[in-house]
Amino acid sequence: MKLNRDTAITYLGHATFKIKSPKGKTILVDPWVQGNPACPKEHQKFDKIDIMAITHGHFDHIGDAVTLGKEYKPKVVGIYETCVWVNSKGVQAIMPMNKGGTQEVDGIKFTMVHADHSCGIQDDDGKIIYGGEAVGYVIEFENGFKIYHAGDTAVFSDMKLIAEIYRPELVMIPIGDLFTMSPVEAAHACRFLSPKYVIPMHYATFPVLTGTPAQLRELTKDVKGMEIVELKPGETLS
Repeated sequence: MKLNRDTAITYLGHATFKIKSPKGKTILVDPWVQGNPACPKEHQKFDKIDIMAITHGHFDHIGDAVTLGKEYKPKVVGIYETCVWVNSKGVQAIMPMNKGGTQEVDGIKFTMVHADHSCGIQDDDGKIIYGGEAVGYVIEFENGFKIYHAGDTAVFSDMKLIAEIYRPELVMIPIGDLFTMSPVEAAHACRFLSPKYVIPMHYATFPVLTGTPAQLRELTKDVKGMEIVELKPGETLS
């Protein structure tokens, strides 16, 4: 499918996306590829990573942050505590921020917004340490195109404010249930956000993540002007 916004959004499975911006920057959101059973092997290596954005510190979102951060040396965007942890592991170019803030990185604006979820980092000794809070991002590309990656979250009514203030045209929202929203809650999120395009994520990676895009499509069939875009891991919306 073509969106015609001069971006290429590649779904790498679970909540991981590789995005090529209009001016050729490569962004990796939630770097989990090596241990990600949904990520195709041919997509586990990169030509480059200019920016890495982390929504929270659970293994299935941060699993390759240190390895890829050292290899490709991207600028790492994340909440303050998670960035400090990544830096303590040898990743240098951290760009910490917090909810409500916006920073421009290589001409691309990242606004950190709320997510309703936990954020513990399992350190090398197996202990869970404080990783700040879970977040989502509104990303505005060089040409003004805006997307919203919700991270792991429950539905929350302030999604209406994200729609009102930032007006993202495309959103990525979790639908798997158990650890995030199911399609039922995600359908309400879609109504709050009123996007043109919705990419479901965080489903089918493990058997317990039972929500499906078909269920979300059925629950939102009355929402006019919105399209559910089901990407298989490795597929690109360009």
